[in-house]
Amino acid sequence: MKKFLALLLVGAMTFSLAACGQKSSSESGAESSESQEGSGEESQGGSADGSALAKDVIPGTLNVDTYAEDSRTIYDEVLGDFYEYFTEAKGTKNLSEKYAVFAIAEAKLLESAVMLPATTRGGNYAISRVVPYSVSSVLWGSDNERFATALVTTEFITAEDRDALREMWAEKKGTGTYLADAKAYLEGKGYQFQDAYNEAYTSDPVTWDALATSRAADTDMIVKTFDGLVEYDAENVMQPALAESWEVSEDGTVYTFHLRPGVKWVDSQGRELGEVKADDFVAGMQHMLDAAGGLEYLVGSQAGGGCGIVNAEAYVNNEITDFAEVGVKAVDDLTLEYTLEEECSYFMTQLSYNIFAPMNRDYFVSQGGAFGEEYNPEGENYLYGKDPDHIAYNGPFLVTNATAENTIVYQANSSYWNPDKLNVHTITELFNDGQDTTKSYNDAKDNTIAGAGLNASTIELAKEDDLFDTYVYTSLTDATSFMAFFNINRHQFANKNDETTVVSTQTVDDANRTKAAMQNINFRQALAMAVDRGNYNAQSVGEELKLASLRNSYTPGNFVSLEEEVTVDINGESKTFPAGTFYGEIMQAQLDADGFPVKVWDTELLSSDGFDGWYNVDEANKKLDAAIEELGITVDADNPIYLDLPGFVGSESYLNRANSLKQSIEAAFGGKVIVNVTECVDADQWYNAGYYTDYGYEANYDIYDVSGWDPDYGDPATYLNTFLPEYSGYMVKCIGIY
Repeated sequence: MKKFLALLLVGAMTFSLAACGQKSSSESGAESSESQEGSGEESQGGSADGSALAKDVIPGTLNVDTYAEDSRTIYDEVLGDFYEYFTEAKGTKNLSEKYAVFAIAEAKLLESAVMLPATTRGGNYAISRVVPYSVSSVLWGSDNERFATALVTTEFITAEDRDALREMWAEKKGTGTYLADAKAYLEGKGYQFQDAYNEAYTSDPVTWDALATSRAADTDMIVKTFDGLVEYDAENVMQPALAESWEVSEDGTVYTFHLRPGVKWVDSQGRELGEVKADDFVAGMQHMLDAAGGLEYLVGSQAGGGCGIVNAEAYVNNEITDFAEVGVKAVDDLTLEYTLEEECSYFMTQLSYNIFAPMNRDYFVSQGGAFGEEYNPEGENYLYGKDPDHIAYNGPFLVTNATAENTIVYQANSSYWNPDKLNVHTITELFNDGQDTTKSYNDAKDNTIAGAGLNASTIELAKEDDLFDTYVYTSLTDATSFMAFFNINRHQFANKNDETTVVSTQTVDDANRTKAAMQNINFRQALAMAVDRGNYNAQSVGEELKLASLRNSYTPGNFVSLEEEVTVDINGESKTFPAGTFYGEIMQAQLDADGFPVKVWDTELLSSDGFDGWYNVDEANKKLDAAIEELGITVDADNPIYLDLPGFVGSESYLNRANSLKQSIEAAFGGKVIVNVTECVDADQWYNAGYYTDYGYEANYDIYDVSGWDPDYGDPATYLNTFLPEYSGYMVKCIGIY
């Protein structure tokens, strides 16, 4: 659900793809000779006696009828402890206690070692003309992709001035004056401003229907075309947008919004279609539930990770068919009411995300749309969202050009209700496939795009061009978490959509040994501690900043903190955490109590980022020895465990990262574990190996480092929900189940 992030780093810039999560970072420099070592025949798996390849046999063993039950059994064994604490937290009414138990649940999730935290966005060298904090930087939702308030200078902003602006933002936050003061500061320094914002992008939207997608590559583009009820401003303060005001019932279950009158709907040509009414939000919610694009769980029961709009889940499950029974109602044209099953502390933080977007009912129907049982997006007359000419707009921008893998252009909407908000009137997205590691830098230098992150190659170019000392800064990290996933139930040994691509060379015997190993917790923990993540990340961001964007947990440790003192049970002992304690500190306390030798929280940095708390070769080998004993099989340099890792050969930095991970694991274990980098000749093959899959049994890898998660709202549940069972957790498919 939501941002199941696909990672395609172009020139170290932050980009976005979407669905198994998505957004990206940087690209490395020239491939070193070391990155090619060990990639020859000896590391390809297979046996000299010509045993059958796994790809020819294993897929046929899948029994779809029993797959769910098999997944359930594996889930209970591997993630049962996590789910027990998660369920306890969801049933806790006290917010701070809920956060504390969530942290314990995440500690159990990390100990299960079904995934290895890898990196976050940011933490790399960059150059930019965009004024820091001139767009919302809130850690959840999609407001950071709206860009209407962006201040863009004609020349790069110096690192010194950028530091001064960051300090100014910290001082001005909450006053509503930062944007004006930042502009005045830069004008006083001689900067001039441009009316356009250009950036690179890496993946075209699959749909322009904001309510029918969970892919960030879609939502990041569409969010510029509509406004919601509320919006976070550049100071990260929630502001009225289409709702002028609202109130909440005493029991916290009924939210009533009073809409702004006179807001216009227009088509892509700017022709008026009508005014925004409360019924547009009712229509939008019904369409979102009908379309089942992957985010409907966010309005389902709190037990399933949502905020529990009355009967929304029952409607999705066809337990009711009359949408009038769902808890979203137009009281009158300008009064909208949501009714929740129970109080939900993070409901308002969800409103800046696409699932609460309004939709013009009449326009939708005119484009072949229908509701309920009549909804049929495959119908001959269904045009809604097929392209930007078949949606209705109420936001700041209209899409005037959308050429696949080339250019997407937005122009200011002349009918927009709040034109004074716009600091730019044109946004241009320029496609970059990531294969030229210097393109983003060169495009930024030429002002083709506003800025770029730097990689190992372009750092040197910036120094040669005398830009480095004056203009290069270190970008801030954010809440996006990229992970390396371990497939514990592999069935696919070639890409499901084309079994001639990304083909494993494992034999049936190899595959069976690998599956047994991957279902052993000591083996997975050994893998997780054998990866030199600093070296891995250096292939993208360079040696100097290799630790800056490392993340050591799934939920960032400083994502939330306790609002009051809380006492919780940790391994039978009462532990009290004072108000203000960060989530990460509680995670660490549980890991320490369990004797799991991993560091996820730094008390000096007050962060889960910026250090490698997992890499530990000695502990990795202890875990591997324990796994071998438990498995009861011979594992040595002559009889290794083979693991397939898809590698994108079209990108030097990503191939270097894959080879870094390979070399790290093989060196740590003395050849007892061999990583085969299965070649993906283009990005589509790389994504088809895992990112574009729908079910765990379609995942064609043993290790996969392409995906991550970007939070939907301001509560740790936005991360942890993704590991729920029974097809409700979106990321669970990444580990081969559900």
